[in-house]
Parts: sequence; structure tokens; C-alpha cells
Amino acid sequence: MLTGRSKFKQLRQFVALAALAAALAGCAAGPAKVPAEAPRAVRTGVQPLDRLQVAIVPPERDLQALLMAGDFALAANDLKAASDAYVKAAAISDDPKVASRAVELALAVHDQAGTESAVNRWAALGASPADLASARARVALDTGNTAEAQRQLDLLVSSGAPDAWREFGRIVVTARDAAQAGVLLERIATPQRLPNDATAWLAMSELGENLGRHDYAKRIGDAALARFHDGTTYAWAGQQAFRAGDKAGAKKLFAKAVAKDPKNARLRLAYATLMIQDGDTRGAASLLSVGTQNADTYAMRMSLAARAGDKPALARLYQEIRRRPDAVQTENAFVLGQLAELLGHDEDALDWYAAVGDDDPRIFDASVRSAVVLHQQGKDDDAQEIVAGLQTSYADHPDRLRQAYALEGELNMDGRQFDAAATAYDKALRVKPDDTDMLYGRGLAYAEAGRIDQAVTDFRRVLELKPGDIEASNALGYTLADNGRDLGEAQALIEAARTARPDDPSVADSWGWLKFRQGQLDQAEVTLRGAWAKRKDADIGVHLAEVLWSRGRHDEARKLLNEVRRIDPNNASLEKTERKLNP
Repeated sequence: MLTGRSKFKQLRQFVALAALAAALAGCAAGPAKVPAEAPRAVRTGVQPLDRLQVAIVPPERDLQALLMAGDFALAANDLKAASDAYVKAAAISDDPKVASRAVELALAVHDQAGTESAVNRWAALGASPADLASARARVALDTGNTAEAQRQLDLLVSSGAPDAWREFGRIVVTARDAAQAGVLLERIATPQRLPNDATAWLAMSELGENLGRHDYAKRIGDAALARFHDGTTYAWAGQQAFRAGDKAGAKKLFAKAVAKDPKNARLRLAYATLMIQDGDTRGAASLLSVGTQNADTYAMRMSLAARAGDKPALARLYQEIRRRPDAVQTENAFVLGQLAELLGHDEDALDWYAAVGDDDPRIFDASVRSAVVLHQQGKDDDAQEIVAGLQTSYADHPDRLRQAYALEGELNMDGRQFDAAATAYDKALRVKPDDTDMLYGRGLAYAEAGRIDQAVTDFRRVLELKPGDIEASNALGYTLADNGRDLGEAQALIEAARTARPDDPSVADSWGWLKFRQGQLDQAEVTLRGAWAKRKDADIGVHLAEVLWSRGRHDEARKLLNEVRRIDPNNASLEKTERKLNP
């Protein structure tokens, strides 16, 4: 509101400008005739423009400035400053949306005075009873006033607003005191008050589970099932039975859910997940193969077939999707790319990955797979170009950027560019310091590059961050043993890994190599032979060959090295050992 003084200033300003405009208009019309006897104008020290006064709006009364300040603060993640600005803006604005935003921000920063001011202003501007009850209930919950919170939540669910129960659930689930929230849930969301809507009943039951009110959740879930008898309520009852340890009962309920709503792909996915957890992967695959399909059912079917090594099933699925309309194929381009890759159709895989849209959430993964396929084809320049593009495109997304650097490290490791791999992992660690996966990867790269001290440092750091980590224990133990350093510590580390994974050929390889370094050739040979029988890994074969050579069985060692060469002709350990045995 303008004061009388401000109005007077504006009036003077308007008159002065009007006079100035008239004078300028007169000039524009041409030179006027001056009466012969007119007095000559006398110039004073002050000109009309010098006397122009501009009304200055105080900052606390400038609505647009306050809104801009609030938005800038939000952009900077300064919620307190944003809340302060919006609460002040709400006090002078006639827009209920501004008041609503002020309420949300004040609640977010637990500003009770600001919330009360904003709520009162919102009420004056016509906020609905449901909106006001919601805001006041949240204030009461924030201050620990359970009675007032219950009163306001009662008003909310009684308001008849279409989203009243959804808002009730949102308020309860975000309450800071879970015990208080549970009490309010049981007092208000009773079978007598819940609407005739299965979704609301199941939402309250799930909310009860999340708040630890398992008896309440079971009562509401059972009542929903008795009342609605639909697929969703059967599925929820199945989930509750599974949580209670009744797997057989859960499967029966899920079977009824699917029978009630056979076109519901989400229900079939949930039932299939339960079957997989129970070890029935064949049943899950059979269930998913019939009925309505979507990207999720296709992806799970592919995963099940791949896990089982069932190439015919993969080929059938690939052709099934290929027969669908173009729009369906485009929607499932990433799955088609994975299927083509699993079937060995690399060029088709690259085409499908290229068809994944920029707005598809799997576009990053499609680019990663494209880089891997190109690398496997020996097109490293093209693969690295994709990796560089990912690092540029996702520079503002730390998780994705870290993954892009990790991909660069993996490709360089596979290409035996160990120093380059270490550099890539180092860049990833700048994005996320002390990431144990990246430390482990860099440690492996350092070890392969012969930078043993740095490798040991990284492996030790992993174990500091994740005590007892099996991979790091095995890697550090092997690295120490391979370089003849701290063999006692190496033995303790590898023994710990063997205890955790007695059947792991990689761990057995480390143990056999340690025994070789300790001069215990009999034990080394027995251990390495067992590991080689379980896994035809090039490094295991090379280690066994060196043990055999040391025992004078050169022909057997050469034969084994030839077999290793067929498995991995570019293996670094193979080249190193052959140079040592045949100088």
C-alpha cells in the first residue's frame, strides 16, 4: 500500500514528466514565434531533470525482488534464505500460490513462526480446508503436538478432498517421530473411515509395515482382501505372507492375484520375483512368457535365459520382440541390443544400442555396451571416443562420470594399457574419493604396471575402509607373495580369503603361488592343479607351468603353456614366464 507521501511524490513526478513531454512535443512541432517583447529566459543553476524524483520501494515491500531472491536461494540450495524471502513475499502478495510455496518452504526448514504467518496469509487468500488442515497437521507434528496433529488430520480426511487420504499418507510417512506417526495412523486410518478404494487400504497397510506396525498392517491387509477380492489385494497379501516366512502361502496368493488380473504385467513380475527367490527360475520364465509384455517382462525373461545359459530361449525372445511393431522394437532397443550381444551378433547389437533414444533412461548403459562391443572388435579408437563423449556429457552427474572413468579404466586394463588404466581410476577417485571399487581397480592397474608400492597402498586402503574385504585381501596377499614381500602377512590375508571362499579358484591360485614362493612345491602343485581343473584361467595355468618347470618337468610345463596360449595368447603372465623359462 502506498503512503500519502509516496502518492504525492508520484504525482509530482507525473506532473514534471507531463510538462517535459509537452515541451518536447512543442519542439518537435517546429520553432515557435517569440513575441518581440517577451523577456529573455534566465538560466538557473537547477534544471527540470535535476529535480526529477524517483520513488524507491523498500526492499521488504518489493514483491518481485523478494520472489527473485527466493528463487535464487533455491537454485543455490539455501532453503533457509528461500523460506525467509517467500514468507515475506506471501505477506504482501495476493497470489495464493506464493503463500502455498511459503508454507512448504517454512515447513521444510522447521520455521514455526514463518509457517504460521504463511498459513494465516494462505487462509486469508482462500486456501481450501484440506490444504490448511494438511499444513497445520505438519506444524503440529513438527512441534510434537500429537493431539493437535490428530485434530487436523481428522479434518483433512473428513474434508472430502479427492486426494485427502493420499495427503494423509504423505504427512504420516514424512513425520520425524515414527512412533508418533504410527499412533496417528492406527487412530485415524481405521476400517470404518477408509474410503471404498482398494488403493487407499493397501497404502495404509504398507505404511503400517514401514512404521513397524505389523499387526495393524496385517489387519488392514486382510480386511482389504475380504472387501475387494482383486488382484492387487491378493498380491499384497502374498507379500505379507512372504515377509512372515510363509512362502507356500505367498505363492498361492500370488497365483490368485495373477488369475484375477492376468493382463497385469506388474503382478506377474512380482510373482515371478517371488518364484525366483524360491529357486523356481523355470516357473518364473514360464509365467512371464505368457500374457501382456512390456520392457520389464522382456528384460527379466532375458536375464533368466542368460543366467541359465539358454541360447535357444534368448534367440526365441529376440525374434519375438523383432516381430512386434516398430514402436515396440524402439521402446525395447536396449533389450534387443543385449540379446543380440548375447547371441554374438555384434553389429546388430551396435545398431540396436544406437537406436536407444536420448530420453531413454538406459541411454548411458547403451553407450557403455557400445564401447565394450567396439573394444572387443578391436576398434579401440571408436570405443574410447564413446567413453570420452560420456565423460563430457555427464560431467555434471558425479555417479555417471565415475562410471565413465571406470569404463575407461576397464578397457585400458583389458588392452594392457596399465598406466592409462591407473590414470582413469585416479580420475574416478577425484570424483568420489575413497571409492573402494576404484581403489581396488587402481591397485590392480598399479600391480600390473609394476608399481608395487602404490598397489599395496591402494589395497591396504580398501581394507581400512572395508575390513575383511575378500577381493582386497586376496589381491594384497597375492601381490605381496608375487613380489616376495611380507610373506607372513601374505599368508594371513590369503588364508582369510580361503576361509571365506574355499572353492574359489582365484583364491586357490593365490595360495598355490604363495606356497611356490615359500618353496613348498608339493603343496603348490596340488593346489594349482585343483584350481586349474575348476577353471581354465590363463594365470592359473602359467603358475602351474612354472611350478612344473621348477620341478624339472619341462615337457609337461611347455605343453601346459601351449594350452594357455590357445586360451589367452596375449596374456601378460604368459609372456613374462616364457621369457624367464626360455631366456
